[in-house]
Amino acid sequence: MAIFLGVDAGGSKTTCAVGDDTSTLATATSGGSNVTRCGEGAARIELQEAMQAACVAARIRLADVSRICIGMAGAARPVTSAVIRDIVAEIYSGELEIVGDMVIAMQAAFGDRPGAIVIAGTGSIAYGRNSRGETARAGGWGYEISDEGSGHWIGRAAISAVMRAEDLDEAAPTGLALSILRAWHLNSLDDLVRAANASPPADFSSLFPHVLAAADAGDPVARTVLTQAGTELAALAKIVITRVLEDEPTIPVGMSGGVFRSSSLVRNVFYNSVRSEYPNAAIGGGIIEPVKGALELARKGAARY
Repeated sequence: MAIFLGVDAGGSKTTCAVGDDTSTLATATSGGSNVTRCGEGAARIELQEAMQAACVAARIRLADVSRICIGMAGAARPVTSAVIRDIVAEIYSGELEIVGDMVIAMQAAFGDRPGAIVIAGTGSIAYGRNSRGETARAGGWGYEISDEGSGHWIGRAAISAVMRAEDLDEAAPTGLALSILRAWHLNSLDDLVRAANASPPADFSSLFPHVLAAADAGDPVARTVLTQAGTELAALAKIVITRVLEDEPTIPVGMSGGVFRSSSLVRNVFYNSVRSEYPNAAIGGGIIEPVKGALELARKGAARY
């Protein structure tokens, strides 16, 4: 019986699934393993840990795996894919395919069918494919200049909103401001300014759970930030729809990533914004798990040979 392994190598979490021709045998998770965001050393530890833990859970050896597919943001860059190949080669000598994170998410959501997938995790990207096989992407150009609506973007936007409130000379720090100070173990907004502008850059994505909690508690600044995130993610979806899916009678749209999974406000804003412009968009309510697409692509790759 052939055994396959799929990996979703994210910036905050790595998920690995082991399966045979038809079913998933086991999964495992570890910390982030995106090379660009986490660095080669951390990526090596987390990626190898997730792969080995999934095999242990499935009661197989990694050497028994016929083919592996890894999805990672930035994997299309030869330098990035070369680093991943070297990391995997330390523990596995079989067939390996490395693709972008949007490719495995698209596979998990639609298989070979047309549709648009929007990923909002530590980073963000939208990717679409029509019935003629034409594709388009939007966003996903890195957290310094893009990744709109992502966990990183939300954390940075939250600090910007807190400081704008300070500019407006509001009487006391908002609940969001106090939550951010506690999250980063800071004492004042001056400390926050220094931390946010530090080099190397701070981990803005770590603030997402705190923004979410503040929004759930009714903080208006936090709710505004999450509303903006939903709007930005919808804008990415609209770009790929306009470019390759506008002529489809029905436009399937999928959501993936921790931001969508955790925030009903982001999901609702995203849904309403996309549907207001494209009433024929069929937006799935479930959150797509890209690792399922990675496992399926590992199976499909083996079937080609």
